[in-house]
Amino acid sequence: MENLTHTLTGLLIARAGFDRRMPRAALVCILAANAPDIDVVSALGGSYVYLEHHRGLTHGFLAAPLLALLCVVAARLTTRTAFPWLPAYTAALAAGLSHLLLDWTNIYGVRLLAPFSGQWFRGDLASVFDPVLCATLAVFALGPLLGRLVGQEIGSHTQYGRGSARVALVLALLYLGARGMVHARAIAVLDSRLYDGREAVRVAAFPGMVNPFHWRGLVEMPDQYRVLPVNLLAEFDPEAGRVLYRGAGQHRAARVASQTEPFQALIHFSPYLFWQTGADLVPEESFTVEATDLRFGLPGEGRFTAKATLNSYYKVLNSEFRFTPSGQYPRPR
Repeated sequence: MENLTHTLTGLLIARAGFDRRMPRAALVCILAANAPDIDVVSALGGSYVYLEHHRGLTHGFLAAPLLALLCVVAARLTTRTAFPWLPAYTAALAAGLSHLLLDWTNIYGVRLLAPFSGQWFRGDLASVFDPVLCATLAVFALGPLLGRLVGQEIGSHTQYGRGSARVALVLALLYLGARGMVHARAIAVLDSRLYDGREAVRVAAFPGMVNPFHWRGLVEMPDQYRVLPVNLLAEFDPEAGRVLYRGAGQHRAARVASQTEPFQALIHFSPYLFWQTGADLVPEESFTVEATDLRFGLPGEGRFTAKATLNSYYKVLNSEFRFTPSGQYPRPR
């Protein structure tokens, strides 16, 4: 998830009860809810280095207790405020684990077992930015501020925020649970059909940003991928969408390009990789190789794509990875 959702979640966790047991609870929880994303520094090494390291070590269960402790120490040193260590550490750990849960829900995934395993875990339930979830958290986070302002005007000493924070966190869990059930239904629809008279090797359904009943289906066949719209409120058409024929990954140029660092990073990251190869119209008769993660875009769109150019002797001239097409601002992930 993007950091606004993480920040709001941390704030609400603090208000749900920890703020009664310790001062600076909001600061501690907000720091901890964002701490795993400290791996953003890997972007200094370039796009493929960021892809290789983001949501890895700092997003694993092993790192969560250590990051929680570091956040408590940082809050203590910066504010010079004494607070009980056990409640502060518990609050930081809860906020840190909320980050892992939220990141698990989307299609990017998270490596929860790092550094012992590089396996990606993904719920495919929600978009990297889910406006419904974010707006819900924001309403319950900002509502008590308005309540306090009104209370000050009328001279009331009523405490605001604790009950609404708990309601917000429960609603967030219920919302994600509901999306999980709808996602399971989308998977069942895709898996129950035949495609050209054949069963699918595997299927996946990726969420839209707003409508929980609209999904982007992906069907893998031995010789092709099918990208299909799935509207759970209408009849499903297995012949709709786009067919992408596989096989380019076996080309010699693709095999050579796959050994470069940008391609290696994408190969380790993507479970649905589509390859394209072609000859460039240049005097040296070079080859172009592209590999695209179909979870994030289609071939030719330039999203989550590794690209390499090889000469006629199959020597790599250049190789790169891009999250977005050239000139576009990267989306949060």
